[in-house]
Amino acid sequence: MRNRFDRELVRLNNELIEMGSMIEKSIETAVKAMVNQDVELANRVIESDDEIDQQERQIEDLCLKLLLQQQPVAKDLRLISSALKMVTDMERIGDHATDISEITIALADKSYIKKLEHIQQMAKETMIMLVKSIEAFVNKDIEEADSVIKRDDVVDDLFSKVKTELVQMIHENVDVGEQATDLLMVAKYLERIGDHATNISEWVIFSITGTHPGEKGK
Repeated sequence: MRNRFDRELVRLNNELIEMGSMIEKSIETAVKAMVNQDVELANRVIESDDEIDQQERQIEDLCLKLLLQQQPVAKDLRLISSALKMVTDMERIGDHATDISEITIALADKSYIKKLEHIQQMAKETMIMLVKSIEAFVNKDIEEADSVIKRDDVVDDLFSKVKTELVQMIHENVDVGEQATDLLMVAKYLERIGDHATNISEWVIFSITGTHPGEKGK
């Protein structure tokens, strides 16, 4: 019975890795589409969101099956319940990639008012956070999960830079206000992706220790 349960846990890890790969690709493609003002690529990201939602449902079904059929002990129960929380954050990351792509389509026929280097840096950092958070879960690695949580400060700093630049641009020229707001929304979505990756890492720590870092100081 335990051998079967362990095999299902390995399957759960593999499904999470697969979903992580899917949303990492979505972020990467969404930002590439934005930089290149590629509508076709942006539409591809939007279309792929259904596959991400389907993968979330598949993982949820597997988790519920493990809970109902295997009667897991406390440590296993933490792991499975954490996986259920993680896939919610992962699905929302996919939603934000779609949100970015919709803005890309809206701005496709306009020249950008600023270079997108900080937005590209934010995307790179959030993808690293995402990959490492899932690796931390699979490897039961508290240190790696902690490193993801600390890395969120880098994303927050980049968001502050983008926000300051765009607000200054609006002050100098109100005509750029609409696009500046759109670009600020893109940066905000990336900042939220960083928050979701942080959430995933906090659930990783809970799955290992039984204590959720977010509860500290509250």
